[in-house]
Amino acid sequence: MPELPEVEAARRAIEEHCIGKKIKKAIIADDSKVIDGVSPSDFVAALVGKTIVSALRKGKNLWLQLDSPPFPSFQFGMAGAVYIKGVAVTKYKRRVVSAVNDSDEWPSKYSKFFVQLDDGLELSFTDKRRFAKVRLLEDPASKPPISELGPDALLEPMTVDELHGSLSKKKIAIKALLLDQMVVISAPGLLQMSFVSGIGNWIADEVLYQARIHPLQIASSLSRESSATLHRCIKEVVQYAVEVDADCDRFPLEWLFHFRWGKKPGKVNGKEIEFIVAGGRTTAYVPGLQKLNGNQAGKAVGKPKARTSKKKRDGDDDDNDNNEDDGSEPASEEEKIARKAKSKRELRPKSPGKKPSAKRKSKASDTDSEEDEGAAAAAPDDDDDNQKKKPRRVTSRKQVMVGKAPKKLVNNQNTKKPRKKVK
Repeated sequence: MPELPEVEAARRAIEEHCIGKKIKKAIIADDSKVIDGVSPSDFVAALVGKTIVSALRKGKNLWLQLDSPPFPSFQFGMAGAVYIKGVAVTKYKRRVVSAVNDSDEWPSKYSKFFVQLDDGLELSFTDKRRFAKVRLLEDPASKPPISELGPDALLEPMTVDELHGSLSKKKIAIKALLLDQMVVISAPGLLQMSFVSGIGNWIADEVLYQARIHPLQIASSLSRESSATLHRCIKEVVQYAVEVDADCDRFPLEWLFHFRWGKKPGKVNGKEIEFIVAGGRTTAYVPGLQKLNGNQAGKAVGKPKARTSKKKRDGDDDDNDNNEDDGSEPASEEEKIARKAKSKRELRPKSPGKKPSAKRKSKASDTDSEEDEGAAAAAPDDDDDNQKKKPRRVTSRKQVMVGKAPKKLVNNQNTKKPRKKVK
């Protein structure tokens, strides 16, 4: 999905071409999944006649400051993009900002927010995959999700000491921490700031590669030297990507960025690239340079399993359409647990037509009953001959609990006992 450099490129394009211009016309899509919390007609009424004063950003969120509230805000999701007709703007991997040709459909059928300005310039926010959110807010910076974001990686960088102090308290993998965008409420009225906002999957992979840190290395185990290296790499990667307007063709050739897309085998600077799942995301890293250290040294790293199901559509992040990973989001922990439970149920052996015993305990749960029946069905018989015999009626309490009659009782079940001799 669009990350900090891409959204910043969109903000700069709007700032350069749209500031000080009045909105003459607006078209808002009738799509409640993307247009959040306001009707299209109310949205249009709040825009027409207003002047764009500035374009602001925090993390991966953008909003337009008008001459009076409310203001439109944009959460780019997986495939959000800004287009300005007639303006040649930098293209990049996901085309968040792009020029529109005269031959292109305009506005696009995927347009969710379209405005025509008083000088004839037209701006559109599109979202093909419908995971973006377009909102109309009185003060976007004070409302979720923007108010819940951690410090911006470009505008509010940490010092080395602040970074190392924050990492030393985090007992999670460094890749997962880099992807953490939100502040955490650690106690009523107390906010614990997250790592940073604006860093997504490709930036996280890039900075960890350049810092020679394994994506699964526990954050609290990083030395101050490693923290300082990571701090420098975050600053350099983010600033460089922003300076070139997120134009990937201008990224340094030695960056991992150029080789990480599509989970295809490859090399960067002569070193093998491998793919694992870290922080719930497909992650590219170079095992020859990024090694687990300390207590984690020598531990095996699992690779992501091949997917056979159709593409999943996830709401917040990643980058593929043959550009990133496999076009889908790794499952959440809840989805993984549910999937595992489902597969176990499917593999559980079923009873071959046995009726549940009438003498079963009445307080047993449904789960226990299913497991007991499955276990009974799966258990091998002690006597092969008994399997061939026709099932007989079971009357003994002990026979009910065991599930079959003892051999001695079965053989004597229909045999009359001899009468006692009368003396």
